[in-house]
Amino acid sequence: MDDCSSTAATVAQAIAAALDWNSPPDSRKAAVAYLESVKSGNVRTLASTSLLLVRRDWTSEIRLHGFKMLQHLVRYRWDELNITERREFANLTISIISEVVNPREEWALKSQTAALVAEVVRREGVALWHELLPTLVSLSVKGPIEAELVSMVLRWLPEDITVHNEDLEGDRRRVLLRGLTESLAEILPLLYTLLEKHFGAALREFMAQQLDAAKQHATAVIASLNAVNAYTEWAPVPDLAKYGLIHGCGSLLPYNEFRLHACEFFKFLSQRKRPTDNTAVEFDSAMMSVFQILMNVSRDFFNKSKSNFSAIDETEIEFMESICECMVTLASSNVQCITGDGAMTSQFLQQMLEYYQHVKFALHFQSLLFWLVIMREPVSKAKSSGQGGGENFLGNLGIASKPSDKEKIIMSVLMNDDICAAILDISFLRMLKKNPSAGNLSTQNDFELWADEFDSKTDFSQYRSRLLELIKLIAVQKPLLTATRVSERITMIFKTCAQASVSAQELALIESAQMGLETIAVAIFDGPVEFVNIVAESKFQLHSTFEGLLQHFLSLRWTEPALAVILCRYLDSLGPYFKYYPDTIASVVNRLFELLTSLPIAIKDPSLNNTRHARLQICTSFIRIAKAAGRSLLPHMKGIADTMAYLQGEGRLLRGEHNILGEAFLLMAASSGIQQHQEVLAWLLEPLSKQWTQSEWQNAFLSDPAGLTRLFSDPQFMWSIYHNVTFFEKALKRSGIKKPVMNLQGSSEAADASTHPYAMSSHLSWMLPPLLRLLRCIHSLWSPPISEALPAEIRAAKAMTHAEKASLLGESTKLLKDLSTSGDGRQADTIREEELSENDLRNWLKGIRDSGYNVVGLSTTTGDTFFKCSESHSVALALTDNVQSMEFRHLRLLIHSVIIPLVKFCPPNLWELWLENILHPLLIHCQQTLACSWSSLLCEGRAKVPDCFGNLSGLELKVEVMEEKLLRDLTREVCSLLSTLASPPLNTGLPSLEQLGPGNRVDALKDLNVFASNSLVAFLMTHHGLALQSLRIGINALAWTDGDSVNKVIPFCGSIIVLAIITSSVELREIVSKDLFLALIQALSLESNAVISSDLLGLCREIYVYLADRDPAPRQVLLSLPSITSNDLLAFDDALTKTASPKEQKQLLKGLLLSATGNQLRALAALRTTNIITNVTARTRSSASNSGPNTEEDSTIGLAAIT
Repeated sequence: MDDCSSTAATVAQAIAAALDWNSPPDSRKAAVAYLESVKSGNVRTLASTSLLLVRRDWTSEIRLHGFKMLQHLVRYRWDELNITERREFANLTISIISEVVNPREEWALKSQTAALVAEVVRREGVALWHELLPTLVSLSVKGPIEAELVSMVLRWLPEDITVHNEDLEGDRRRVLLRGLTESLAEILPLLYTLLEKHFGAALREFMAQQLDAAKQHATAVIASLNAVNAYTEWAPVPDLAKYGLIHGCGSLLPYNEFRLHACEFFKFLSQRKRPTDNTAVEFDSAMMSVFQILMNVSRDFFNKSKSNFSAIDETEIEFMESICECMVTLASSNVQCITGDGAMTSQFLQQMLEYYQHVKFALHFQSLLFWLVIMREPVSKAKSSGQGGGENFLGNLGIASKPSDKEKIIMSVLMNDDICAAILDISFLRMLKKNPSAGNLSTQNDFELWADEFDSKTDFSQYRSRLLELIKLIAVQKPLLTATRVSERITMIFKTCAQASVSAQELALIESAQMGLETIAVAIFDGPVEFVNIVAESKFQLHSTFEGLLQHFLSLRWTEPALAVILCRYLDSLGPYFKYYPDTIASVVNRLFELLTSLPIAIKDPSLNNTRHARLQICTSFIRIAKAAGRSLLPHMKGIADTMAYLQGEGRLLRGEHNILGEAFLLMAASSGIQQHQEVLAWLLEPLSKQWTQSEWQNAFLSDPAGLTRLFSDPQFMWSIYHNVTFFEKALKRSGIKKPVMNLQGSSEAADASTHPYAMSSHLSWMLPPLLRLLRCIHSLWSPPISEALPAEIRAAKAMTHAEKASLLGESTKLLKDLSTSGDGRQADTIREEELSENDLRNWLKGIRDSGYNVVGLSTTTGDTFFKCSESHSVALALTDNVQSMEFRHLRLLIHSVIIPLVKFCPPNLWELWLENILHPLLIHCQQTLACSWSSLLCEGRAKVPDCFGNLSGLELKVEVMEEKLLRDLTREVCSLLSTLASPPLNTGLPSLEQLGPGNRVDALKDLNVFASNSLVAFLMTHHGLALQSLRIGINALAWTDGDSVNKVIPFCGSIIVLAIITSSVELREIVSKDLFLALIQALSLESNAVISSDLLGLCREIYVYLADRDPAPRQVLLSLPSITSNDLLAFDDALTKTASPKEQKQLLKGLLLSATGNQLRALAALRTTNIITNVTARTRSSASNSGPNTEEDSTIGLAAIT
């Protein structure tokens, strides 16, 4: 005993030293090491010492640590005690409860005591629980502190049992759960008694001004509520009603001290699913009472809002937000409980409408989710059944197959025009953000709009998209009502904003109405219900309404740039309408050209940026209408072309504007057939090809790196080149008929290429060669010898744009405005005769690179044309000649936009010719530069990247963040390339391990070359340079702390393992058996790989199961781990031979790795799998319960949260 006391004193000193931040770091480190040695030392010494440390003699910090040591013993070392010692320990643990029965005891110590008792019960099982329950019941009647402790134990026990722990598997867990379930008849009445008794006592003591006693009883009530909530998630709902807990928790909702805890009860209860057995009727009855309770609370709140709004504070709003959330969840999961009562259903809908209309935004926001759920169901049924539309849409729907679906549709049918109109009115009003200068609400007539601080997880655009979705759903079901409502709204707004110029607030109001109109037009004319199926009378009224709006828009004489842009948006919002009523589209086209020509071309005046932007937006309206109106624009194509030619001849149409209108032409032509599409392409591209293919400019500007310097001295020609490249990109994007489909017989072709060749194929032969030369010249600007000789303004232009830096920092929305041209050169036409600025050069370089890469990448998807019309050597030279000098952002873009598409669509018979020349220099550089940068990040805390950030004013402290983001982005893209190389379409000849059969032996090993023609990974492995670099990247990536990259590289590693298993390549087998196996195990030590730990473990299993008998390396790797013996490995091998189940083999390997590494594999320990018990019915009291599906969670609950 003296020895234990001495050890306890030493441990206490160590705890104090470890917690004292004023102590030297070495002292704290030594103290922590000593405490760990005690935890891993003699288990009986650990038990005796810890039991001494939890006594009242010590400080709270030391006692808390003593509890944690006891919990560690019970959780991890329980089996080292014999049966007698376990029972003695259990009795001592239960006796500790009396140590903490003290009014002045800290809550944390009470909680730790209860958690320890629950942990011991979990380990000892049902027998101890049956012995303990009567003790707890008798203890609970002694007083409020005892009742609080008993409630804590009752709370911890179910919470911890429902946590899936590795040491509590299978039958033992089911027995424990059954024992707890069989005790519900005692537990639930006890909890109700504690709630009732101490709630009444708290009220009496408070009335008697005995505040300390009242507080103790109130604490007992809260503890009881928390315990009730732990059972509410899984206990049979009829039992919760039978023993009064639903009524009891409902009675506590009016009281401020308890209502949030009681509301948690209803949150959990609302999520419960209706059982399918004979308890369903009782379940419905219980849930109906829940509906009634929540509706009564809502009714009282609405009455108070109307009579005394100023008396409602934020605390009450927060509580009502929780009530509304419960009602939304309840209606989403269990609406069948009230739909049989028409009056109750109508009352419920009316209350949800009042929430939606409430001036407080939080209440409206919760209700929005309800209306979305209810309105989606009939629309989804309409999609599947092809029902007709019209105002009788809902009544025409058939009965849904699922009861929940049926009930939601019934509820939707009860939504009359008044409800839908009210929802529409509120939705239109709330599509505005709060004015920052607005004050707080003072009366119920004020209206609280969205504010950025409302929800950190949702931004305004996401909220507004939900509003628009709701408007769309109503428009599908009640098109005439919605069209009428939006027409009235727009007319009212236009009357309000009738002046020649409007304020920013009025502009936002006009824009919000336009978004509503666009949504409604799409829903009615291009929605899930075909417009042709709408009844004739409704169609006539809809035509009249939209025609009236159109004529109103055409009559507006807005000339201010901002208003002109909005007017164009109103006109193109009616694009779907023009598909069915094309007669008026000619007047729309004429009005758009009128707006365009009414705005001056401001080439040199920077004060007219708004005008330039407006002209571009007007041109973009042609694209939107062409997309939405289908073939309606075809008759007007010649007129539009003539107008374009006239304006261009007059100098009144800029090149960038011409490109946008050309893109609209491509969209129009796409709906008219391949022949007209090709004719339009030829018409648009022929003028460009004449300039693009001239040898004079190529020789002058692209023959040597200095040529670009000469090009920059000719701004007009420089921007002409820019517009050529960007239009090539648009033409490729707009000319695709179908995405090419790979085949491995030597070609990749479009699905209908035999009759409809890819429209752009014939233009690639003249388009690509100059572009590749241009890209090679741009790449050379970053090579050191050339970079040093560049003029200062060009060197400065190579730095990042403000937008790129903002994007790296996740602040793009704040800083994008700093970039005057958004990097796409659309302001390029304004710079003709003046000297180029640094920003102009930067935008040109970025735009050419971005669009140029896209042109090359999109060209690879045109079938075999790209690979036949281009020389592999020239393409490889253009893409990789200066790859060593590329910045990370450029290299990532090259891989994403060019290399990955090229790999995907390169025909297998051309792999040898194309891929080796391109991939070899790329992989060498990526491997070397990533290894260097990651080594710097992991060892020195800062990534070394070649990127130039330029002016860092205000961002000096964020450089390291940007550097690390660049490194991670490039790493993920390189790993995506490896994932593409291993993708199934490119490896059809590679069998899966399942195809090899259940055994771990492959009868006939084949040569690696056998698979090289129909497996890209095998092709790589037959080329030493490609194999070496790709394997190095794949293995190194497993050691980098980036879970996304590891996730992307897993398919590549899996393919390599399969090849090592089925081929006779000794070198590949040795690399997989040793280097890859060790790297996979080390990857499991990184917490960043927790989400993908199962995949990593599966790869480890494949290597060991299939290769350990052919190569000694896997066993040598395991024996090199710190805490494993040869006997451990023999026992593992023996267990492995007794099962052929991959799942069981993974579990065995997982257990071995955890023990062999001393539980240091953090990826395996970071996630706990929570077993969700959805509906435990009354039957489970006499039989083992069926546990629900396993899910993985990032956070721990129950006892794990404290330890």
